[in-house]
Amino acid sequence: MLVDTVRTRLGSALFSRVAGPDGPANRARIHDTPGPRWFAPDSPVRTVHGDAAMFIGGIAALLLQSLHPLAMAAVDAHSGYKGDPWGRLQRTSTFLAVTTFGTEEHAQHAVDQVRAVHGRIRGTAPDGRPYRADDPHLLTWVHTAEAYCFLAAHQRFGAHPLEKESCTRYVAESARVARALGADDPPADRTALVRRLNDYRTELRATPAAREAARFLLLTPPLPWVARPAYGVLAANAAGLLPGWARRALLLPYIPVVEETAVRLGGHGMTRAIRWAMRSPA
Repeated sequence: MLVDTVRTRLGSALFSRVAGPDGPANRARIHDTPGPRWFAPDSPVRTVHGDAAMFIGGIAALLLQSLHPLAMAAVDAHSGYKGDPWGRLQRTSTFLAVTTFGTEEHAQHAVDQVRAVHGRIRGTAPDGRPYRADDPHLLTWVHTAEAYCFLAAHQRFGAHPLEKESCTRYVAESARVARALGADDPPADRTALVRRLNDYRTELRATPAAREAARFLLLTPPLPWVARPAYGVLAANAAGLLPGWARRALLLPYIPVVEETAVRLGGHGMTRAIRWAMRSPA
């Protein structure tokens, strides 16, 4: 049928962008290899990380993470997010997929690879302070920003928002990966997550590199023009997930009536469309 053909082509295009050329092989390895997993099939972390709302949550997490000057300095100097943005996205999405859905052996191997890379990344920020990518305090910040944004996106745009108890389980489960990466005492429940986010506020500010990254993510993504309106809807809703203080720091405008009606409706529409495209035809 024509509808199934359109769905298959759109889903394949999205998967190729997010997972890269090795996506099909990685997917088969992640899902088809027998063995114990870090997380049960019904775990909240699988529900959140497997939903289309992650397209919005991922953008929001990058924006929020950029507000730590040392984390942003490391990203700016070492990640290649401008020169190879799709490669960085594909590596990140593969890591999330392996640690969420893969076997314990594959998940640990992925963590070991990331830790080895982090161990080689160090430098000096523009303000003169040294940084290390394996700094437990910075790793905790990166994790806290991710968990906050992923969960917020899911609760707003997910197909099946979590109950309160499951939100707590999500934070605790995602902390397992953070600890494996070397984070220092990551928050284990939703209250602690919000508290930890606020604890970092005295360290946060929007450096020129952070604002440049925001402009890149929100205004000049490496996409063909035909895809930019759809991406713009996702990006606008990602900005809408940020705490007010983070938006102000990044100079992101806020128009309450528009955001809470047209923009949010667009976000629901886009996540439903992605979910439809990525689902195999019956």
